Amino acid sequence: MNKKITFFIILLFINNCSLDTKSGFWTKSEKLTKETKIQTKKMFVEEKKLEKEFNSSIRINLKGNYLNNSFLNNLTNNNNLVNYKGPVKKISRFKFKKINHFTNLTPELFFTEDKSLVFYDNIGSILKFDLNSNLNWKSNIYKKSEKKLEPILSFAGNNKVIIVADNFGKYYSIDLKTGKLIWSKKNTDPFNSQIKIFGNTFFVVDYSNTLRCFSITDGSEIWKFKSTVPLIRSQQKTSIVLSKNLVIFINSLGELTALNNKSGDLIWQTPTQLNKISGNSFMRMNSDLVLDKNFLFFSNNDNDFFSIDLNSGLINWKQKINSSLRPTVINNLVFTITMEGYFVIIDSKSGNIIRITNIFDKIKKSKRNKIKPTGFIVSRDKIYLSLDNGRLLVINLSNGKTTEVVKIANSKISRPHIHNNNMYLIKSNGILKVN
Repeated sequence: MNKKITFFIILLFINNCSLDTKSGFWTKSEKLTKETKIQTKKMFVEEKKLEKEFNSSIRINLKGNYLNNSFLNNLTNNNNLVNYKGPVKKISRFKFKKINHFTNLTPELFFTEDKSLVFYDNIGSILKFDLNSNLNWKSNIYKKSEKKLEPILSFAGNNKVIIVADNFGKYYSIDLKTGKLIWSKKNTDPFNSQIKIFGNTFFVVDYSNTLRCFSITDGSEIWKFKSTVPLIRSQQKTSIVLSKNLVIFINSLGELTALNNKSGDLIWQTPTQLNKISGNSFMRMNSDLVLDKNFLFFSNNDNDFFSIDLNSGLINWKQKINSSLRPTVINNLVFTITMEGYFVIIDSKSGNIIRITNIFDKIKKSKRNKIKPTGFIVSRDKIYLSLDNGRLLVINLSNGKTTEVVKIANSKISRPHIHNNNMYLIKSNGILKVN
């Protein structure tokens, strides 16, 4: 009986004590004492993104030399100022079998040193075209069961071979001229990264966030470095850059790692998301790393844009810019485009924003939230931006305004690739040549 009475009293006490400041039982933090204050911050609140123009009257004019072949074995990922004059009129196509999961990819064309281009189809066939859309050769090493799984391939190469790595864990070498297999190896984990070549070695990252250095000659492993293993595998391709003595990569957790490219010794490591808790952390998409002089630049779709010192790994500056697109650095200016459709120019040394312009202003407001940019390039007086609805925006560099919206396809197209003053765009079933 006494237990029942006690329980009844406790129940009444709980029901009559509200969790607010009116009851006097719970007080506001400043009422605790005059000296003590409790500061609180809401968790999982989305930070404000750039959604308005800034210094839109400023005019930008670039001076410098064009880079004719910045897409050919680019070790820094910085495409700089490309040689493309346009206009966007004539379109021809290199056809291949449709890639069904194309919307989830960040595809890249591989340009070879014998002036050809390489890509793959939905069953893992490697296709080498000349620049006149003629097929030089077609090569496929996969079994029937593997072809059904639609392998995803990455490429790199030199003047003799093409190195391939896939999402099955296979990596192999094929002859550049004939397409014949030279050697083939199997890794314990699938690959999902860029491939970079340094001398007689190449670098690639697998799904366990392990950077591996292999021999081009026979595919044997020379060294490896394992960074933090993710709980969930990211579908985004890992980015790698090379300097004279360093190989740097950013893993799926936003951890930046610099290693000696000969020995694999750790030089520095910088976690860029250590103190940031986000409900969308597993959906975070990093841009490609870009190396310019002694600084690394990259951003993500979680509203962070970083400048990192190459030698120390220390953060030089950080801006609140929401973009998973590869930035471009030209003449101490950083160019990027946000996922919401704003063209941003930043001072590369200080991190100060110079100008922001709305480049989706020619798109109906009802459609702006339904489309996303997939990548861009910078020419002397124009920016060319691809969208995931098959459109290409032509943007005046000087005033930052969109001058033309060109229909290229009915679905996603890749970021533009420039080679010999021609633009190439990848769609799910072909490569489009624009001139």
